[in-house]
Amino acid sequence: MLEISRIRSEKDVIKESLKKRGWNKDKLSILDKIIESDDIRKSIQIANDDLLSQRNQLSKQIGELFKSGKTEEANNAKKKVESLKTDISKNEDDMSSVKKEIEDLLLTVPNVPNALVPEGQDESDNLVSKEWDQDLPQLAEDALPHWELGKKYNILDFELGVKITGAGFPVFRNKGARLQRALINFFLDEAYNQGYEEVAVPLLVNADSAKGTGNLPDKEGQMYHVTKDDLYLIPTAEVPVTNIHRNDLVKEDQLPIKLTGYTPCFRREAGSYGADVKGLNRVHQFDKIEIVQITHPDKSYETLDTMVAYVETLLSKLELPYRILRLCGGDLTFASALTYDFEVYSAAQKKWLEVSSVSNFETYQSNRLKLRFKDSQGKNRLAHTLNGSALALARIIAALLENHQTQDGIVIPEALRKYTGFEILN
Repeated sequence: MLEISRIRSEKDVIKESLKKRGWNKDKLSILDKIIESDDIRKSIQIANDDLLSQRNQLSKQIGELFKSGKTEEANNAKKKVESLKTDISKNEDDMSSVKKEIEDLLLTVPNVPNALVPEGQDESDNLVSKEWDQDLPQLAEDALPHWELGKKYNILDFELGVKITGAGFPVFRNKGARLQRALINFFLDEAYNQGYEEVAVPLLVNADSAKGTGNLPDKEGQMYHVTKDDLYLIPTAEVPVTNIHRNDLVKEDQLPIKLTGYTPCFRREAGSYGADVKGLNRVHQFDKIEIVQITHPDKSYETLDTMVAYVETLLSKLELPYRILRLCGGDLTFASALTYDFEVYSAAQKKWLEVSSVSNFETYQSNRLKLRFKDSQGKNRLAHTLNGSALALARIIAALLENHQTQDGIVIPEALRKYTGFEILN
């Protein structure tokens, strides 16, 4: 959520930046409305402070008047205090109403894109930040896509998932289940070696947690909602992990805070159809390891580069061809200021599959979370939050199965072998 002080001081710059997201004149007028509403809030506050001061002064005088025998004056003062209480109560109601209006407006405003965010309307306008500089893998004519490989080796069963739950809930079995577990342990160990604290978090969150990371109200239609308990199945570990420090005031020397967590993730993926969602390309439940950092504002973009470089190392160790995209304004998520997407090449499908997003949210999430740190001057400031997929398993498994298939079976990358316990899946 943008800070009102920033909207006031940088309104024209913010308006120009939000045009990258496709915001037109009507949408941009929301910023003016926020300032107008905040002006009303301030005027009510000033008036109410004056009434509170009058009430306090009169309350002090009443006792003295009674002691002095000035009963009539004391009773008149009491009536005046009651009248002031009525006016104060009305002002407080008006204040609450205006604050609610301001918050509702602020929740509709996405983060301001960083200057590095390219212009563009959708994913076709994303900028390739780093190309794969080697030959892409070429498979034999009889090479199979991962959903066929899953049947061939009895490691992946989509029909069984439909029987148990429905479409988009695959079942991993035999060496497929072991491969999935191996990847989870590999990613967690790699994160631990990079100084991330591992946390095991709930898979259900309340509305405050979802709002804190920007998933509500923006992604409400994509999350599974347990209506009776008003809880949401997490779309990513980013939500519970980042909320660990909601409403916290941390010390500057605690930064950066580095957290990692493994969770299943649940997404409705409403409106997704066709070949692009076949097999593991898009599912409703998948496993993912998330990395989260809470940093000093002066260091967050350096941290972003470090996180991007870290995800590169994971893909290199998995021996997968990858490229990095810098997302354009039209494809940027609601809360992000700058995002890099990683795609791996699927040789059997002859297409690129997104497997990671690494983002800097600057103060957008921390303002919602009230996540602050006390700087060296003793001032409370909003921290910057970042997160990245490191990595999402479904499409990683799809690419591993397809790219590493041979006549003898699927060759396991060397980095995974101590986790799988086998060198080839056959």
